[in-house]
Amino acid sequence: MIRRHLLGLGRVAAPTLGIVLVASFGPVSAQQGGPEVLELDPRAERVEIRRTSYGVPHLLAEDVGAMGYGLAWVMMEDYREAVPRALLRSNGRWGLVMGADSMAADFAGRLAHEYATETYQLLPTDVREVLAGFAAGVNDFIRRHPEQLAPWVRPEFTPHDVAARDIAVWDAAAIRAFARLRAESAPTPGLETPAHAPTQQAARVGTSRSDLLGRWMAWGSRDGEADPEVGSNAWALAPERTTSGHAILLRNPHLSWTAGYYEAHVRVPGVVDFYGDFRLGGPFTTIGGFNRRLGWATTNNYPQLDQLYALTRDPADPDAYVFDGGSVPIRRRVVEIEYRAADGSIGRAVEAMPHTPLGPVVHETPDSVYVIRAHRFSQYRVGEQWLRMMQASNFDEWTAAMQIRAKVSSNLTYADADGVIHMVWNAALPSLGHPASPHPVAVRSSDEIWSELVPWHDLPQVTNPPGGYVQNANDPPHYTNLEVIAAAEDYPPNVPEPLLRLRSQNSLALIAGHDLLSLEDVVARKHDMGMVLADRMKDDLMRRVARWLDEGVSAEVDEAEVRRALDVLRAWDNTAARDSRGSSLFELWANHYMQSVPADRQYAEPWSAEAPMTTPRGLGDPDAAVVAFMAALDEAVRRWGDWDVTWGEVHRLRSEHHDLPIGGCASALGCFRVLGYVDDDDGRYRVHRGDGWVLAVEFGDPPRAWSVLAYGNSDQPNSELYYDQAELFADNRMKPVAFTEADIALDLVRRYRPGDPAP
Repeated sequence: MIRRHLLGLGRVAAPTLGIVLVASFGPVSAQQGGPEVLELDPRAERVEIRRTSYGVPHLLAEDVGAMGYGLAWVMMEDYREAVPRALLRSNGRWGLVMGADSMAADFAGRLAHEYATETYQLLPTDVREVLAGFAAGVNDFIRRHPEQLAPWVRPEFTPHDVAARDIAVWDAAAIRAFARLRAESAPTPGLETPAHAPTQQAARVGTSRSDLLGRWMAWGSRDGEADPEVGSNAWALAPERTTSGHAILLRNPHLSWTAGYYEAHVRVPGVVDFYGDFRLGGPFTTIGGFNRRLGWATTNNYPQLDQLYALTRDPADPDAYVFDGGSVPIRRRVVEIEYRAADGSIGRAVEAMPHTPLGPVVHETPDSVYVIRAHRFSQYRVGEQWLRMMQASNFDEWTAAMQIRAKVSSNLTYADADGVIHMVWNAALPSLGHPASPHPVAVRSSDEIWSELVPWHDLPQVTNPPGGYVQNANDPPHYTNLEVIAAAEDYPPNVPEPLLRLRSQNSLALIAGHDLLSLEDVVARKHDMGMVLADRMKDDLMRRVARWLDEGVSAEVDEAEVRRALDVLRAWDNTAARDSRGSSLFELWANHYMQSVPADRQYAEPWSAEAPMTTPRGLGDPDAAVVAFMAALDEAVRRWGDWDVTWGEVHRLRSEHHDLPIGGCASALGCFRVLGYVDDDDGRYRVHRGDGWVLAVEFGDPPRAWSVLAYGNSDQPNSELYYDQAELFADNRMKPVAFTEADIALDLVRRYRPGDPAP
């Protein structure tokens, strides 16, 4: 038996005996007998897979090609069709599998694949080897285990297909914003003309020559649930703030629980040794993790990375525009996709996508051509950047990798064994020659468009600040550290204005002291259940409801019942802990109140930079608050039969095998432990997004870390890994990370090579 220590609430829990069943790491339904075993790619013999507790794969490879192969193999073992599905969607072949109704996004996918093919030979040799190895691993698993996969899964993937996962050919947010602009005003008067070009005519966003804009929006569509609070939290603590004298990093994303996090460890001796969360369907996009010397965590940011430009169509040539004193032709990039028709035959669809040297054309009118100019459209080096970050051994090497700038957005929070901590508001910001604008800007010459990025060193970033911490919870970078608050004028003009929402305030309150913290203390604080909105509004709410009762109410209102509810709120500790009582009622009240009161009137005192950690606060509409409270009482009785319930009674972590009480609330309520819920059939709430893969690491020699992946390292309900960490997560516990060879040996469950028969 293998001993597994689990971390919970800052304490080491009693050792737990047992191991994950070995069978869970092999084929879920291995075929008995069957055809002759197919020979695998030689890379299969150059990588060994070691599985530790909870199925974490540790790949020991002789070269990076074998590393890519092994990573594909274990993803296929644990996620099956999710991997080829991600690849097919990325390279524009999903309609060929699912039919004409699913082919809209394939046009953009084919463009991405085309660009990946054109640029593949420009990638460094080691990056190409990883991509090729990954494609070979996917194909070999499909050939070896066809009985475990749907008939549409074919072993036909190329390295270009894998590379296309990292290619962007359009900007969904910019196109949606432009579509809204066009819909809101016809014609649109808001088109800006640069001040230095007063003779220009502002083009109008009028009737389209074609349905190009609609097609762009359709091409970017994706199936899947909406996730309105996509984001993450991240902390880094300097040695002066830790009990060990080593820097500590916390990685805490909260995306949809179908986002495809995959916990794995890849090692090629002398080349790379990295533990992190890989995204399904590719070997790169390592959103966070660490090597022996350093680590990083990403948190989403929302910069304007592009600019819409309006070009004047050439009156003498409808397929050209006037620019730099001449006529420039509009190129038509013909994109052909295949799709499966209803009768099973293969159909073909062709689109001619207009394109200019300035960027893709997203809309046309009789007089104008609208293009998006963005750095991301020329980036094919994303995998190269991630690999160099994984290989870096110090801050200078890591920063050099970041300066490749293929990763065009996301904050990066960093810590290392030398004691450096750092946060950069990473963005490929255009160095605009005009104010940043969501509106198209009319231009006629090259000196009116942006051609360079804001230099890396001018991006908002903080290194080793006083106080010994940096943090980000998706807000702009001005409050990374309360001892070095930045003003708006300190940063480039296209950085968002300062803002500190409730979750960010909670983050700072948890970390911005001067006390010394252990790694276990950091994990305990990460699981803090405080609900900041209650701190700011509960007292006002109780006073206003009590006053309403004292003034006399209708006989239809059960006054005693309402006063009992106020007593429960008064005793509540303002947390979303699963045993807290009053929290579910307050959440219902907040939902009713926020939906009935406009955002600019919800608080008596809105957020201000003069009081960034204590505002917003108070009831902006006391009468609406009372109405919302009565509605919350009624809804609670209708949903659950009673309003006097604990948070965990009605907020559940559910799978085919679990129904557990869970703590944590939405970012809008000010929780640092972010969880999002959907309604279940019984009126309760089921968690479907939020904290997923969480990592805390201390950079000693060697590093020491804890992690948890709430829904497990497999999406196959008949796998032992499916939701096998759910109880840990619900109990606010984490598992120790096996990183060194000694740690892996102590926690080893199974070792094998791709293609070995399951025991």
